[in-house]
Amino acid sequence: MSSQFKQIGIVTRPNTPKIEECLNRLVELLYAKKLNIYLDEDSISENLLCEANLPKCSLISKDEMGRKCDLVIVLGGDGTFLSAARKVAAHRIPLLGVNQGHLGFLTQVSRENMVQEVESMLTGKYHAEERILLEATVVRNGETINRSLALNDVVLSRGGAGQMIEFEVFINKEFVYTQRSDGLIVSSPTGSTAYALAAGGPILQASLRAFTLVPICPQSMTNRPIAIADTCEINILITKAGDARVHFDGQSYVDIQSMDKIVIRRYKHSLRVLHPNDYQYYRTLRQKLHWGEQLI
Repeated sequence: MSSQFKQIGIVTRPNTPKIEECLNRLVELLYAKKLNIYLDEDSISENLLCEANLPKCSLISKDEMGRKCDLVIVLGGDGTFLSAARKVAAHRIPLLGVNQGHLGFLTQVSRENMVQEVESMLTGKYHAEERILLEATVVRNGETINRSLALNDVVLSRGGAGQMIEFEVFINKEFVYTQRSDGLIVSSPTGSTAYALAAGGPILQASLRAFTLVPICPQSMTNRPIAIADTCEINILITKAGDARVHFDGQSYVDIQSMDKIVIRRYKHSLRVLHPNDYQYYRTLRQKLHWGEQLI
């Protein structure tokens, strides 16, 4: 059966054990199916490919990959997947992850079964999930100084000086609370099993259309996580910043000043994530979080 996808992008993390073998096997599979192969020039150096595979691929940027490809395969852990997702989200290209890391919540294809599972998924035998993203805008003195996307979370946190942050939270322009704490995590359902979970937030089923707001070490014991619809707009007014920062998926950040405003809303496009046909969300939670197995 022929492939549903013709233009395949590959993103990986070079400094990963056995990545050369995995990358070369994937290139050989895609080339044998007469597919066009594009490698991310920022994450793949030519010495990862064997000499025979070099002519089979084109090196391009992630921005070009978004315009040229109809599928992107990520060889790496969840961090590599998050980085790729933010780059291609605007182009509505599906992502398929081959796990090279530890947890692999997002990269569900195992390295050992990669050839068989990718071959099957190329012909349409996959489970597709739509994941919402966060779009965060930082406003200072009425002007936008930064706009970023996040698949997992947007995190307001204190810096190296260790001072608590003071801020006010509004949802759809309605005042919610004032908080003095180490920060606040605004998480998507995808990110609810990451930092937000470690901070005491709830797990949101991956396709749920909601956000969570999870305080980080709040001074008041009455501050608790809340979940809101993804149609809401969140405004955070920083009244005392100290040396605060706002982080996007833990991979980039902006320094924050007092009276800055952070506006967070759902991004206009969702991200399509492809899993093997036997993917089960709650089985993944049991395996990754070590929940108890069924008794019967």
